[in-house]
Amino acid sequence: MRVGKVTLKNFRNYGTQTVTLKEGLNVFSGENASGKTNFAESVYCCAIGRSPRTQNDREMIKWGEESASVCVEVLKRYRNWEISLNIDSKGKKRLSIDGVPAYKMSEIVGILNVVYFSPDELKLIKDGPAERRRFMDISLCQQSKNYLFNLQKYNAVLAQRNKLLKSGLGMNTLRQTLFVWDTQLAKYGAYITRKRYEFAEKLKKFAAASHARLSGEKEKLDISLESSLGYDDIEIIAEEFLHTLEGNVQKDADLSYTSFGCHRDDLEITLNGVDVRKYGSQGQQRSAALSLKFAEIDLFGSETGEKPVLLLDDVLSELDAGRCSRLLEMSADLQTIITCTSFSSEVPHTDFTVKNGSISPV
Repeated sequence: MRVGKVTLKNFRNYGTQTVTLKEGLNVFSGENASGKTNFAESVYCCAIGRSPRTQNDREMIKWGEESASVCVEVLKRYRNWEISLNIDSKGKKRLSIDGVPAYKMSEIVGILNVVYFSPDELKLIKDGPAERRRFMDISLCQQSKNYLFNLQKYNAVLAQRNKLLKSGLGMNTLRQTLFVWDTQLAKYGAYITRKRYEFAEKLKKFAAASHARLSGEKEKLDISLESSLGYDDIEIIAEEFLHTLEGNVQKDADLSYTSFGCHRDDLEITLNGVDVRKYGSQGQQRSAALSLKFAEIDLFGSETGEKPVLLLDDVLSELDAGRCSRLLEMSADLQTIITCTSFSSEVPHTDFTVKNGSISPV
C-alpha cells in the first residue's frame, strides 16, 4: 500500500499543488511554518476522515478562500483508489471514493491505512487514558469496519444513558428506562473490550521487538490492557457488563454519568518493569510512543497483509542520532512521509523542498 499522487487546492497555506510520491522515504524539508505539517495532515484526513490537529474543519481552508479540497491516489495490491475531501464555506466536510460520495465513515476508513507520529503524539504516553483509547480505536477502526460500527453504536448509547442519568427521573423509573440502554451498551461494549484485549496482546509482541531495536536492546517494553471487564468470551463479558451497570444505577445517578465500562479502559505501558506513563523521562516516553507506532505498523501487516503508510511529522529533531538512525532503518521497507527542517541521512530517499506553501521535488 502506498500513496501515489496528492492534489491540494486551498488547503491550509497551499493554493493549487500536485505532488507525486515515490516508494520508500519521501522527505519534505523546509523552514518552520512553510507547510510541511499541512501536507502530512492532508494525507491523514483522507485516510481517517478527520484532522489530527483540529475539530473545526473550516480551519483547513486557506485564509481568504471559500473552500478547500484534497485528492489522494491510493495504490494497493489489487486495485487503486481515489479518495477526495472537500470542505465548503460553512466548514461542512464531504468525502468521496472514486468520485462517488461517501455517506458513512466506514466507507472511507480502511482504504488508506496510516500510522501518524508527531511531537504531539507524546501525549499517547504522558496524558490520560483517553489518548491511549484513541490510539487503540483509530488502529482497530482502520483494521475492522465491524469495530468502527460497534464503537459508534457504543458512543451513541453511552451519550443517551448519560443524558438519562442527568434527567432527574425517580429511581424506579430510571431503572426501568435504563435497562433498554444498558442491554445495548453491554452488547457493544463487550465486543469492543474483547477486540481491545486481542489488540493489546498482539501489539505487545511487536512493541517489545520495536523498542528493543530502537533502544539498542537497552530497554524492555511491555504493554497490557487495563480494563474493569475480564478477558473472556464476548457473551460472558456482556453478562458481566450488564450486571455491573444494573448494580451501579444509584451510584451513576448520583454522579450523573456512567462510571463503568470500556470508555474507561487504559493501556499499561512499562519500561524495564517501571510505569513509563508516570515515571519515564521525556526521552523514554517519546521512544515508547514511537515503538507503539512501529508495532502498529507490524500489526497492520500481520492482520491485513499490507503495511500502512507512515507519517512522521517533525519527529527527527526530537530524537538523538542513534535513535534517528535506527528509526530510518526501520522505515525503509514501507512508504514513509517525513517532514523536517533538514535531512542529512545517507538512507535512500526522495527529496522535496517546502517553501511558503509550495512543494518542489529536488
